[in-house]
Formats: sequence, structure tokens, C-alpha cells
Amino acid sequence: MRFISAIFWALLISGVISYVLSSMAGDPFNFTHTIILAGILSVGVFALGGALKEESDH
Repeated sequence: MRFISAIFWALLISGVISYVLSSMAGDPFNFTHTIILAGILSVGVFALGGALKEESDH
């Protein structure tokens, strides 16, 4: 369940970031860029969460 919620929030936050940046640049909103950014954020969150959990176990 935590992976689904992390992907959902990454997609939501990426959508907002992509919308704001494309509006500031005057470009049309591109959902493909949103999905790519969400993937990068999800992988970063999973990696950071795994690294922090391993350190706290020792």
C-alpha cells in the first residue's frame, strides 16, 4: 500500500510541477513529461526510504 500511495503522490506533485513550469515557459502541458518526472521521484523516494531504513536497523 505504501508503494501505491508514494506513486500516487509522486504523480500528483509531478503534475503540479509540470503544469506550473510549462505555464511559466508558455508551452503546452505535456502529460508524458509528468509521468517521467513521477517515475524519477518514485524511484528517488523508494531508494531514500530503503537507505534510511537500513541505517536505522543497525
